[in-house]
Amino acid sequence: MKDRIVTVSESGNGPFGQFITTGHHVLGADELESLGGRDTGPDPYELLLGGLGACTAMTLRLYADKHKWPLEHVEVTLRHARPAAHQSGVKDSFERKIKLKGDLTEEQRLKLVEIAGRCPVSRTLEHGAEMETALA
Repeated sequence: MKDRIVTVSESGNGPFGQFITTGHHVLGADELESLGGRDTGPDPYELLLGGLGACTAMTLRLYADKHKWPLEHVEVTLRHARPAAHQSGVKDSFERKIKLKGDLTEEQRLKLVEIAGRCPVSRTLEHGAEMETALA
């Protein structure tokens, strides 16, 4: 299993601005102004959706290339809905729409939609994960 390390620290740009560092990459995160942030970056759920979309597109690209299918371009649009706080027992829901460009057969397109559900981030979200929190 690959150990991934991401460090998140306050950016000082408003009450919720964050720097996310992984390897040599630095990204920003924040909340909308309507929620008290300064909207200097995506919110945490948008980052989660970005990870799911990137994993989906990469998985489809890998599969199509492996099978030498004429997939020219993949675009994934995602939506997340959280249940209201008073709806106990109701799970979050994710909607994923995939646009495939290329001279693919209907059978290939349907197979790629099936493969999308096999991307590692999809599986993690569907199966859940263990969370451990401790002081550093």
